[in-house]
Amino acid sequence: MQLSELELIRREKLNQLRNMGINPYPAAMYPVNHTSKGIKKDFKEGKKVVIAGRLMSRRIQGKASFAELQDADGRIQVYFNRDEICPGEDKTQYNEVYKKLLDIGDFIGIEGELFTTQVGEKTVLVKGFTLLSKALKPLPQPRVDAEGKVHDAFTDAEQRYRQRYADLVVNPHVKEVFVKRTKLFNAMRTFFNDRSYFEVETPILQPIPGGAAARPFVTHHNTLDIPLYLRIANELYLKRLIVGGFDCVYEFSKNFRNEGMDRTHNP
Repeated sequence: MQLSELELIRREKLNQLRNMGINPYPAAMYPVNHTSKGIKKDFKEGKKVVIAGRLMSRRIQGKASFAELQDADGRIQVYFNRDEICPGEDKTQYNEVYKKLLDIGDFIGIEGELFTTQVGEKTVLVKGFTLLSKALKPLPQPRVDAEGKVHDAFTDAEQRYRQRYADLVVNPHVKEVFVKRTKLFNAMRTFFNDRSYFEVETPILQPIPGGAAARPFVTHHNTLDIPLYLRIANELYLKRLIVGGFDCVYEFSKNFRNEGMDRTHNP
């Protein structure tokens, strides 16, 4: 596979970090005690916090830098100051690691204190940071020009569906759809459970693809030496449970039909 110039540069930075004795993929648990949402909701000047997330943007101005950190709950501004991070004579952590070897998309952990900027932005003053995971592929980052127009936004439908992980990172509003879906299923599950329905799981591989007239996916069971089919419906198995004595049953089932597909319909 041919690597892009940016990917090659990031791999070189990875090697430099390792040569400095920094593990770019530490397996140890990082002790996070706050999130971006929690900080903004219960903000107190001077409060000590430990957060972690992706570095999503930064504005380096000599020995100081403002950046954005994105975690599961959103984004928060963080402020890097060389003398706060490196109070002694050795400024390597800021001058080399932060300024030269970190990239947008890297996961970092931050220990710091809360303060408010002159323009009223709730911010974390970084006292120390730890590289948690080096990103070797650059994120599709949109640019905003002086007139406020957005360029290079990650909006191509084909790419977004094929690279859903990148879509979730750079288009935070997409995450709301996933959250709402889970809440919807939880609400339906509660509705049925409160009415004495019993949640079950029925076979996904079936000897007879009954319950509908769609074309099934076919596989072979080696030990039994028989053909099996991915289910196209779970109806017959639910009926068998009722025959067996369950009055009310339900299942959130995955059904598979070997037929036509498009971007919004995956069989």
